[in-house]
Amino acid sequence: MEAVLGLLVISAGLSHGLETSCDAREDGSQCYGALGGTVYLQLTNITGYNELSFYNGPTGARTEIFKMKRDIWVIRDTPSRDRVHFFINNGTFRLNNTRRNDSGDYLLETFSSDGIMWTREIQLFIEAPVSSPQLSSECLSHGEMRVSCSSEGDGPQYSWTLDGQTLRDTETFPVDETNTITLKKGLSGDLTCTIRNNINSDTVSRRISHCPEHSVEISSWAGTGFNVFVYFQLAEVFILLTVCLGSYCFYKKKTYPQEQDDVE
Repeated sequence: MEAVLGLLVISAGLSHGLETSCDAREDGSQCYGALGGTVYLQLTNITGYNELSFYNGPTGARTEIFKMKRDIWVIRDTPSRDRVHFFINNGTFRLNNTRRNDSGDYLLETFSSDGIMWTREIQLFIEAPVSSPQLSSECLSHGEMRVSCSSEGDGPQYSWTLDGQTLRDTETFPVDETNTITLKKGLSGDLTCTIRNNINSDTVSRRISHCPEHSVEISSWAGTGFNVFVYFQLAEVFILLTVCLGSYCFYKKKTYPQEQDDVE
């Protein structure tokens, strides 16, 4: 039977204390729990069952977690015995303080009063929720802006909007990483990054203004620097000529009386 996804986030917050709930009454259900939080698995509605067993691990190496018979349920001596609870009234299994190694395959066996057995497989994935994202930006040489959205968590997925509208190809350049975009020249407005995974989601927004074209500013500065350099060189030549001319005049002034005496 095709897997049925039944994830519902009950509350949002930090990793510790985050609660998720999953309808696992279909064979092949895939459920997600927050690392360090609590996950509720709706296993059955308890009607018409005489006996029920819940296992963890693959077939052939599975470990029984608890067993229920005639409305009496017993927790087996497993590493998770202090973190589990089964609600007989509604058929919900609770796992507290979830850990990475809680991820895996689970099996539910039920027996009806006439001895018929049903089995149901469940996949549980324990993942770290995404943290509050942070935005950082930098202006590039031709007026473009590179913006990055960073967060912690398992399997984050990113989406971007500008003034509430999804960014188009005419507004961004292709990038290798989905958490980084390059906005084209002249764009401004309210930029929003949304990050999500199988556990939770969060957003961050910032008002951005278009970047100046640094290449133009650099060229203008370079032209001014070139003019100053030329003026400086011309001034050096003028000073050198002045010194040479002054030295020549001084020399002639010193030698002219001696030349007159030689003539006389």
